[in-house]
Amino acid sequence: MSFDSVASFIAMGGHGLYVWSAYGLGLVVLLANLCAPYITRRRFFAIEGERARRGAVDADEVKS
Repeated sequence: MSFDSVASFIAMGGHGLYVWSAYGLGLVVLLANLCAPYITRRRFFAIEGERARRGAVDADEVKS
């Protein structure tokens, strides 16, 4: 399949909206799958760090 110009490539014979939105949605899903574990990991370590700090404070109060 060859196109005469960039505009006809983007229009894709009238199917450009469907094609490019499918590529865009696929890219969004791919980026979400790449970023979600990183965000979840940061949240997990933030929560566990806070829990460890609270545990250390509680342990100090028990010793006093």
